[in-house]
Amino acid sequence: MSDLSEIQGEILARLDRLEAENACRRCLSDYMDICDRLDAETDLDALGALFTEEAVWGGAGDRYAKDFGAHHGRAAIIGWLGQFCTTPPHFAMNAHFLSSEAITHSDDGTVTGRWLMLQTPTFHDGQSFLMAARLEIDFAHEAGAWRMHRFSTRNLYARPVGDWNAPAQIPAPAAGH
Repeated sequence: MSDLSEIQGEILARLDRLEAENACRRCLSDYMDICDRLDAETDLDALGALFTEEAVWGGAGDRYAKDFGAHHGRAAIIGWLGQFCTTPPHFAMNAHFLSSEAITHSDDGTVTGRWLMLQTPTFHDGQSFLMAARLEIDFAHEAGAWRMHRFSTRNLYARPVGDWNAPAQIPAPAAGH
């Protein structure tokens, strides 16, 4: 009978890990969704709820450490992100794309994720950029939810590009072919 109990325990532990991974993915997805729509109406409380109370959001490497700095604590992170919530919006259009996910669990109960991120913003002044970064995020379970505890973004490249939504005709096959 103890073999059955051990198997059940292992299955429940695996289920807990899968549920934690899914909750962490959802947390990051919700963060990106909110960041894609930052404006004066952004619910900063909802954005703040994605971080632990003692979270750290920081730019890593020469470029992003200088451009973004580091923000310690939920209130500081939201204070900084709130600066992007302007009228007119800082971003006229913004889209984040995540790939190359790797999630690991630590013995201390934290979950760490790594992603490549592509960002395609157009700023209120009309400039558009193509940007790529490596994200490394530690998640912690706090107040009944998985939240970001350490968010690190490191620039891989950033370059200006032309208009994302140029009025050019999108090529399509001719009818009947």
